[in-house]
Amino acid sequence: MRSIFYAIYLTDVVGIEPRLASLGALVGIVWDAINDPIIGMLSDRMKSKLGRRRPFLLWFAFPFGFSFVMLWSAPNWESQVGLLIYVTIAFMLSDTLTTLVAVPYYSLTPELTQNYDERTSLSSFRTVFQLASAMVVVIAAPMIVDAVIAGGGTQQQGFMTAGAVFGAIGALPLFIIGLFIRERFASEAAEQESLSFRETLKLAWQNVPFRYAVGIYMFNWSAVDMVAITFPFFLLYWVAQGDLLAKINLFGVDLALESAFFGVMMFCCILFVPFWLRISKRFNKVGAYIAGMAAWIVVQLMIFTIQPGDTNYLLTIAALAGIGVSAAYVLPDSILPDVIEWDELRTGRRQEGIYYGIRTLIRKLTGAGVIFITLQILGWSGYQAPPEGVTVYQQADSALFMIRVMDSFIGAAILMGTIVLAWFYPLTRERYQRVQRLLAVRRGRT
Repeated sequence: MRSIFYAIYLTDVVGIEPRLASLGALVGIVWDAINDPIIGMLSDRMKSKLGRRRPFLLWFAFPFGFSFVMLWSAPNWESQVGLLIYVTIAFMLSDTLTTLVAVPYYSLTPELTQNYDERTSLSSFRTVFQLASAMVVVIAAPMIVDAVIAGGGTQQQGFMTAGAVFGAIGALPLFIIGLFIRERFASEAAEQESLSFRETLKLAWQNVPFRYAVGIYMFNWSAVDMVAITFPFFLLYWVAQGDLLAKINLFGVDLALESAFFGVMMFCCILFVPFWLRISKRFNKVGAYIAGMAAWIVVQLMIFTIQPGDTNYLLTIAALAGIGVSAAYVLPDSILPDVIEWDELRTGRRQEGIYYGIRTLIRKLTGAGVIFITLQILGWSGYQAPPEGVTVYQQADSALFMIRVMDSFIGAAILMGTIVLAWFYPLTRERYQRVQRLLAVRRGRT
């Protein structure tokens, strides 16, 4: 919900000028750089009968859900500066609580299994549920907003209601995981000597496969976020020609245009998760990932050819995009745990938290960075928020052109970066299996 609707929420609902709104995302980038690795290190050093990760999920799952409501509850102030301060504080609070649950959650992956292919399978199962939930969100969120408006409420109240619904739904599974999951391999790192934060970061950066993984992750999620953030603008102002209430009938159901596009795309994402899992097992993760990104680049270039009102072609593009986006969701998360084993062989330490802290940092940096860049470009291109109460509003030709370029050529250029880095990624299946054999010998001696 935040990836897809937050930028257009700031400009069209809160009413902040795009370039000013982007400053809130910039502050978020700075805050991200501070809290993610620190929380990752804290989870590595946590000593508890429950494990290293589970306490964070039990303590912070519900506060994380509550913070999501605040993210969508900007007051009706006239002051642009006042609104900017409010949304920035709300973003920072939500970001901190997201980190407190996301880093320990993802850090569980290498502690649940040490098998190369099982990790791909684990990431695939997680991705299926993640995408299914995301599909529900993109379809249901506009419906919730419309229902609130139909009942006499405002668009702002509609977003706040959607935030409350999905904040509650998002918090509950994290709490349940904290109750029932067991960290199978956490004991191996329980007694290791603590290093300073600076030394921990230095060791992580000396891990060469990790550098490649960070680069892949950065380009990968920049491309995903570029589509998620800019496409609502593309759909409403280019495809629907400014009809802000545009709908499309899909299988007999009238859906908002953005709900239909993202719903079809995510449905295809889910369908292709088993395909990418099978390909990665038959060949390897990196080769499968390169194939997925190449397919996605072709679709990104096709987006520029979509014309106003051509909804059938639009939904075809959505389905094709889902194939590549599926690989982007599954495979990078299955690569990172292997990097952690390489680090253990090299240093004798298990530091999942710091690695997943940096992973979460990159994920949120790309989201905030793309929001910042997108809103800056929109502001300079002449984008104007529609007046309150208006349901049809045309943007300037310069703004429409930049929206189309961001959704096609810029997205394709970002994806090329993932292919280059993945091509030179050094930790193949064979090398990882050798790392596992050497680690087994070392553990046997101790």
